[in-house]
Amino acid sequence: MGIVSLLLCSCAPVLDRQLMREGQRNVSFNELRSNPDAYRGRLFILGGLIVEARFTEQGSQLEVLSVPVDSYGYLKESERPSGRFLAVYPKGKALLDPIVYKRGREVTLAGEFREIRKGKIDEMEYEYPVFEIRQVHLFEEQQYYNLYPYPYYYPYPYYPYPYWYNPYWGPWPPPPGWW
Repeated sequence: MGIVSLLLCSCAPVLDRQLMREGQRNVSFNELRSNPDAYRGRLFILGGLIVEARFTEQGSQLEVLSVPVDSYGYLKESERPSGRFLAVYPKGKALLDPIVYKRGREVTLAGEFREIRKGKIDEMEYEYPVFEIRQVHLFEEQQYYNLYPYPYYYPYPYYPYPYWYNPYWGPWPPPPGWW
């Protein structure tokens, strides 16, 4: 029973199923910039890496480096980023705290396209597509552990000094010239 529920949960979309069905995924920002009136008010499913989160007069704002998403809302890690967009969560709904929604976190959201806003990335002028967030999903932070830190010291109690230890060679020194 536990395996079945695990499989069902692992295939669940990260956002509401209705939003996932209604929303358009993997939109070209060049199309939005060239004809913003045709897309205004449409729902999009977007994902990416947070560049910056801050509070503005309109509400919480996320600047996101866009990465295409799959049909469940997970980021396609093999895909390249396709530009940046701004996502605004209106004041009346809730706040997206910049300490939680910090730089580098992965996010997927459902948002309605509102406008194209001019801004800057460092010194370069940039036109940001702006979306009003209807629902947002913040992925867990990735934690990486080095299971075999270098150098591989493995002290034996009956030797006066530690030998190198490597899981491929065992508790004896590596062969000469391996490095």
